[in-house]
Amino acid sequence: MELKHYSKYKDSDIEWIADIPEDWIINKLKFLTLKKAQYGANNEPEYNESKFDYRYIRITDVNEKGGLRADSLVYLSKENARGYVLNKGDILFARSGATVGKVYHHSKDDENCCFAGYMIRYVSDNSVLNPKFLLYYSLSLSYKDWIKITSNQSTIENVSAEKYDNLPIPTPKIKQQKEIVDYLDEKTLEIDKTIKKDRKLIELLKEKRNAIINKSVTKGIYLDTNMKDSGIEWIGKIPKNWKVVPLTKFLESKVDYRGKTPEKVVDGIFLVTGKNIKDGKIDYDKSQEYVRKEQYGAIMRRGKPKKGDLLFTTEAPLGEVANIDYNKIALAQRIIKMRGKEGVLDNYYLKYYMMSSTFQGHLQRLATGSTALGIKASKLFILRLILPPYDEQLEIVNKLNEIYNKSNITIQKIEKKIRLLEEYKKSLINNVVTGKVDVRGDDSLNQIHQKKDSKQTLLTI
Repeated sequence: MELKHYSKYKDSDIEWIADIPEDWIINKLKFLTLKKAQYGANNEPEYNESKFDYRYIRITDVNEKGGLRADSLVYLSKENARGYVLNKGDILFARSGATVGKVYHHSKDDENCCFAGYMIRYVSDNSVLNPKFLLYYSLSLSYKDWIKITSNQSTIENVSAEKYDNLPIPTPKIKQQKEIVDYLDEKTLEIDKTIKKDRKLIELLKEKRNAIINKSVTKGIYLDTNMKDSGIEWIGKIPKNWKVVPLTKFLESKVDYRGKTPEKVVDGIFLVTGKNIKDGKIDYDKSQEYVRKEQYGAIMRRGKPKKGDLLFTTEAPLGEVANIDYNKIALAQRIIKMRGKEGVLDNYYLKYYMMSSTFQGHLQRLATGSTALGIKASKLFILRLILPPYDEQLEIVNKLNEIYNKSNITIQKIEKKIRLLEEYKKSLINNVVTGKVDVRGDDSLNQIHQKKDSKQTLLTI
């Protein structure tokens, strides 16, 4: 479908908004709301959920779409929530920290809620501002530009109520705001459904790949292999010529990089942290930290990395593994470097074995910790390694490399599609709420209204 433009535009006089339709106006947020902005409560959350409690909305509870996360639940009693209870349509803005500018819209489907400090409540004047239109504007690139400019004006990222009061909003008439909301509800739902399906497909591909890895490192790659009982219940049967040994028995070296956290710099030697180790590889884009070149020797005094060495994360996250693919890196705390004995234990086989659900299940059962599960280097000998003959290890690695690489190519294509869809959604929202695209008279918009009218008719019969 070709997107339309409005017939006439005018200069908004705001650089990050640019031109707007001729009949739109730029309003400040404080002129579109009924009450003075209100800061949230600073009470400690109470974890006893009951029908009398109010869900306590903190910045961390808000997702990237302006709704609530399902995995983050804390509550306040009715008495402590008094004065901070949200009404349907209320909008909350985050006012400081890394999440400054984040917005929550209290919809008709949300449970009874109150809101915490570092959140600011605005009550829309429904005669001039549709709260859902405000939510969509807060998801736009133009709004994010304003947040960046406004928060950078102070030493600490902070946008106070006084600053939010002056947030410039390109505003069409209330009827058109409703049309824009209906259009974006439908279009973003379609995009989100496609993204959800693609993410599910990635999960299924990884599950299939992991099943092949687990079978290969516990049962072998040949169909006619003679089996024997391993003597360990959670391992079961293994090929007759394989052994089960302590994980550390055939390691040439094992280095635990615990100790003082090194000083971070803008440029220097790349520091691989637990965040960089994911899905069997080092992802250099996940986290980018550096240490001083002149401190490299001291940081890596326990043992410098060698291509092929295995890295294992001991906590937060626990159990991620990858082989080193570049020698000139530094290694952070909570990472252990292992090197198998030459001709006995292949490092790449070790990686695939430690990625297997059999090993991961055993690791999780032995892990300890109240806030984050972890395992100490001194306890690694308790873990078990299923060890095939060396030649067979190499055959398994060759097969799994082929499967892993093919799977990765497919996953990367799907991830690229997801990124493009997410970029398109952001662009679409921005173009519609700032008037770059005219959705009036759109066929899909008429279908939305027809669906709603049909639903309403059914409800009245």
